[in-house]
Amino acid sequence: MRKFDSPRWKFAAGAMTLVTAFAAVAACGSDADNSVAPPPAGSHSAHAGASSAPPQPLRAGERFLDLKMAEAYTPTPPEGGGSDEYRCQMIDPGLTRAAFLTGTQFAPENVAIAHHAIVYAVPPGGAAAVRKQDAKTPGLGWQCFGGTGVAGAEVEEGDAAWVDTWAPGATETLLDQDAGYKLEPGGLIVLQIHYNLLATDGKPTGSDLSAVRLRLTDGTPCTRELETWSLDGPIDLPCAADESGPLCDRAASIADVTKRFGPEVGEMADDQVEECNRGGAPKPGDTQTCDHKVEAPATLFAGFGHMHMLGRALKVELNPGTPKAKVVLDVPQFDFDNQRLMKLPSPVEIGPGDTLRVTCKHDVGLRKLVPQLKKLPPRYVVWGDGTSDEMCIGIMAVSPRKS
Repeated sequence: MRKFDSPRWKFAAGAMTLVTAFAAVAACGSDADNSVAPPPAGSHSAHAGASSAPPQPLRAGERFLDLKMAEAYTPTPPEGGGSDEYRCQMIDPGLTRAAFLTGTQFAPENVAIAHHAIVYAVPPGGAAAVRKQDAKTPGLGWQCFGGTGVAGAEVEEGDAAWVDTWAPGATETLLDQDAGYKLEPGGLIVLQIHYNLLATDGKPTGSDLSAVRLRLTDGTPCTRELETWSLDGPIDLPCAADESGPLCDRAASIADVTKRFGPEVGEMADDQVEECNRGGAPKPGDTQTCDHKVEAPATLFAGFGHMHMLGRALKVELNPGTPKAKVVLDVPQFDFDNQRLMKLPSPVEIGPGDTLRVTCKHDVGLRKLVPQLKKLPPRYVVWGDGTSDEMCIGIMAVSPRKS
């Protein structure tokens, strides 16, 4: 299991707006509406073009903080990067006192090229490293495949915590628990935007000037501090029987991912096989699983499933195959354009000895149906940051507890 503030979090492409505004836990009382609406049927249309809906009204004690990119940016994929560029930029929220982030609304200006966005909160201990990284690169921000791209911010006191994700079709999801991500004076926001130029064969086209709105509160004695866990699984999706080509070879496909995104991302396919598959051998097929042992007591509040355009279904189970088995996240009809946070019917307590299993199903046949993928050569699909690659992640919003 990987927390998103780990140097090995390994997530990049499209998800949904993780707008987390949480309500009081049982010890402090709660009148939360814990119903869970089922996800919409999967269209796999690839970029519906819809932007995020307006945020819901402020509740007692909350305030909005609007932040915007310093200037417009025209994406240019790096040499060997195909049609994808990940661009990070630093934004100073200018906080003068500590606050809890209880909601986040990313507002893309140019949804034609914005594939997804991630919002990181960097505490004061990591701010100097982020500023140093920003100063290294001329122009707005820096390229950042596979994370923030700031090695110095991945130290113990300066971890960059993942607090929000946006993808096309996302809307604000507002939960009612009293919990949030803690932001402190001197800390920074790092905004990572994945730009995809597949429609123009990787050629620069148009600029983007996106913004993000933070929902902040001072918190109460009952406020729980959140962190985000990444439950990822391997990807080993072979070419279809009627497909052929040089990238239908697993090793060749991994080499291609490494060329486009660097060795850290390229190593992910084999790392996951070693971690998730007993014996360390790939298991080619459309369905993959991985068990993650829980190491410390925590409360699960919500989650969402993330895959790319070949994704069909995703599920996270607690203690599968035991009398205590429970499905905590179920996305039976995955739709790339409608990835969204789903609150659990009620918070779930977990601790050492428990297991969380993520299961993902992909469908290589969708390659012939999705407009953005039709014109690309067939490939043995492995983990990668690009639109034509895949991922398998159950992303859980959790709060640690002492016992």
